[in-house]
Amino acid sequence: MSKIIEISQLVISVILIVLVLLQEKGEGVSETFGGGGGAGFYQHRRGMEKVIFIITLIFLFLFAATSLANLFIK
Repeated sequence: MSKIIEISQLVISVILIVLVLLQEKGEGVSETFGGGGGAGFYQHRRGMEKVIFIITLIFLFLFAATSLANLFIK
């Protein structure tokens, strides 16, 4: 059972990395620190961007669940 959890955790982590990299990026490092061109901090997600965000949250929850399961199974 422990091997199944470890393999599923590995697969989920790779999918999670890909989903995070697929998300739209800002205008650069200045946008990260609040020095952007007045676009504001809050942004609405629409369409495919929203779907990718929700799927990322689901896989984040799955990763946390498998991590806890791996902790308690061993």
